[in-house]
Amino acid sequence: MRGSKIVLAGGYGWGEHLVSAEGELRGHVLRGKWVISVLAALALGKLPYTELLATVNTAERRPGSRHDPLSDRVFTDTLERGVKHGLMTKHGDPQSYELTPKGRALLRAVRPLVGWAQDHDSDNAVRAG
Repeated sequence: MRGSKIVLAGGYGWGEHLVSAEGELRGHVLRGKWVISVLAALALGKLPYTELLATVNTAERRPGSRHDPLSDRVFTDTLERGVKHGLMTKHGDPQSYELTPKGRALLRAVRPLVGWAQDHDSDNAVRAG
């Protein structure tokens, strides 16, 4: 299987642009649980570090939980990866972050996938109940 391409309709090897021969996402842009949540929080504009972290934690906190789901260390790693891959820019003192055109494009691209996941997650909840 090593070196094989993912072939989509029409016979184009588009998968080679997304996945390496080893099966990993190229550049690890989407690696990590929090990338999309951070991009979504930045969709409305530039946010300071602490406000961005609070926004993501508020959005992702499970009902009844008193703990923040996203730690400071993991958040910092996520931001550094986002800056490294050109998804967001980091601004001076105090630290703040803003989406780049590339980050906005990625967020637009994954919105349908997020919608699909939400739709199907509610299907699973109905079956479990």
